[in-house]
Amino acid sequence: MSNNQNRAVDSNRRNLLIATSVAGGVGGVATLVPFVSSLEPSERAKAGGAPVEADISGLKPGEKMTVSWRGLPVWIVRRTPEELASLSKVTAELADPDSKETFSYPMPDYAKNEFRTRVEHKDLLVVVGVCTHLGCIPSGPYQAKTLPALGNDPGFLCPCHGSTYDMSGRVFKNKPAPKNLDVPRFMFVSDTKIVIGKDEKGEA
Repeated sequence: MSNNQNRAVDSNRRNLLIATSVAGGVGGVATLVPFVSSLEPSERAKAGGAPVEADISGLKPGEKMTVSWRGLPVWIVRRTPEELASLSKVTAELADPDSKETFSYPMPDYAKNEFRTRVEHKDLLVVVGVCTHLGCIPSGPYQAKTLPALGNDPGFLCPCHGSTYDMSGRVFKNKPAPKNLDVPRFMFVSDTKIVIGKDEKGEA
């Protein structure tokens, strides 16, 4: 075999080796991507109830943010001092002021108070924002004396059939909604982040 033929064979082998290495590398990456992605919670897992973390560092008094948990809107409301003061004033007007009857989820022990939240963070309300009448999404929060349906009180209004809730998500008397808004399990992982769907006792 001549030198030119030897060079041609070596060149072909080298090209084949490079092509095989590239194909193998691409295949390896293609295999790795779905594997790494599988380590993240899937949308189905999130919808099925995986806990959800929320950053509340930018939430100011009087503001509300919404996160999705189990396909449900969960409100996180940072209440103002005036909104907190209204809670004891409306007790006689509420259908179930002590939340003795729950709707879809059992009331966490730490939320069995008029604030319906952890007392060390009593300004922060965490509730499922779904009306307990027919599943509409209420609006609000509305400030005191800004909505005729709420009279002199701040709170939330369901636009579908007129149910109203106070600033703890407790329904007012003589409204279509039979029960208060649900309080899901939640816990603080820091002063600026909370996890919804999980607490010290485990996942909801």
